[in-house]
Amino acid sequence: MVYQPDINQGNYLTPTDVAKVRVGMTQQQVAYALGTPMMTDPFGTNTWFYVFRQQPGHENVTQQTLTLTFNSSGVLTNIDNKPALTK
Repeated sequence: MVYQPDINQGNYLTPTDVAKVRVGMTQQQVAYALGTPMMTDPFGTNTWFYVFRQQPGHENVTQQTLTLTFNSSGVLTNIDNKPALTK
């Protein structure tokens, strides 16, 4: 078997990182806690995506996506965590 290195891409977040985020936080507070999101919604819906993809060696790719939705005032209104990054 040929060596194949692990491939990690995106925002690596631990359950502790995700637990810091609460509905009602501002965009600035979330960015301070989690860093810059991997993607933002290009259609202006104030949605941030923190995506982490990993392919360890010859194994299947896994992906974790944390989707945060903000209202027009920049306040966090929804947290969608798939698959769950919480304890």
